[in-house]
Amino acid sequence: MSEGGLHVVFGTGQVGLALADRLAGLGAEVRAVSRRRPAALPDSVDWRGADAIDLDAAADAAKGASVVYQCLNAPYTRWPELFPPLHRGVLAAAERAGALLVTLENVYAYGPTGGRPMTEDLPLAATTSKGRTRAAMTGELLAASAAGGARVAIGRASDFFGAGALATLGTDERAVGQVWHLPGPETMTTRALLDLVAAQVGRPVVVRNVPPLVLRAMGLASPLMRGLAEMAYEFEEPFILDTAKFESAFGTAVTPLAIAVADTVAWYRTQAGAQGT
Repeated sequence: MSEGGLHVVFGTGQVGLALADRLAGLGAEVRAVSRRRPAALPDSVDWRGADAIDLDAAADAAKGASVVYQCLNAPYTRWPELFPPLHRGVLAAAERAGALLVTLENVYAYGPTGGRPMTEDLPLAATTSKGRTRAAMTGELLAASAAGGARVAIGRASDFFGAGALATLGTDERAVGQVWHLPGPETMTTRALLDLVAAQVGRPVVVRNVPPLVLRAMGLASPLMRGLAEMAYEFEEPFILDTAKFESAFGTAVTPLAIAVADTVAWYRTQAGAQGT
């Protein structure tokens, strides 16, 4: 597989736009699909307006695609309700187009691992509603692939960091039919990460620990806090994603976290200055 043919990216958030730009830079013909036109769109990227929940609209937006990328997401507090219909719309669009479907997933479906590094063959043993939703969507993808209805490549990341790895799955035939953990910066503690941020902003970053019981109590009034309480296990044990499979197959050139933090802080300052804050 090469960069040739039409690559259709569903979703124009931070991941989708970065991916579309990356694919265009590789010389691919790229179309981005979302309900509303993004404010910033690379000149070489076509845009189509469509709601992925509308199966016919999604299929029309993906017409002629050789590769379809699922980079849509749903509001955090309404995942179980709103995410599966989006997912199914993109899957159906890829099937109708006869295209490879490259989908971006997080690692919620694994559930707690007791601190063991996560590998692609780890069972999907989610204990949360979001995790079970994610696992069910993965099951639908694998079932469609097994039935011959879709060619699928799944990329999983603990943090969505950079577009190069996901583009690889859509441009290399070796990726098809498999799950891949996408490489990212080195694993470190939250405290070490905040120390990097503190060094860039020039002042200490204060950390306060909220006891689980308090977090659950806050969730009685706040859907967001309820969602955070549900996923609290990610912060209570080592959370390590093993990316050796991807790196062995495709290699990797990951931006070190210190550089990424510096670039992010610089970007934020630019945005804040532009808004007069």
